[in-house]
Amino acid sequence: QVQLVESGGGLVQAGGSLRLSCAASGGTFSTYAMGWFRQAPGEEREFVAAITWSGYGTVYAGSAKGRFTISRDNAKRTVYLQMDTLEPEDTAVYYCAAAVSLARAQNEPEYWGQGTQVTVSS
Repeated sequence: QVQLVESGGGLVQAGGSLRLSCAASGGTFSTYAMGWFRQAPGEEREFVAAITWSGYGTVYAGSAKGRFTISRDNAKRTVYLQMDTLEPEDTAVYYCAAAVSLARAQNEPEYWGQGTQVTVSS
């Protein structure tokens, strides 16, 4: 079992930046691909970004490409999502997820965190 705890959410003005963190416990963190998802009010949860177990491979949703950067530190058992040039449309609860493969990290991960709220004001 892997437990995931997100942090770093908050309120930011449009054009600003936030860095989300996701700390993992249990399991062998370095063997899991990791992903970030988000869910806005009244909408379905959507994929944002994913990273391979090694950190050398990354995938981004179109809305995140060029503005968000996913990274990981296996020694710290932590994955990050650096979000720049934030827009009000990025307002959502952001979830961290762990998966056995990069493919599953994009749509059907095995483990989920509880989420952290990101609010972008205009």
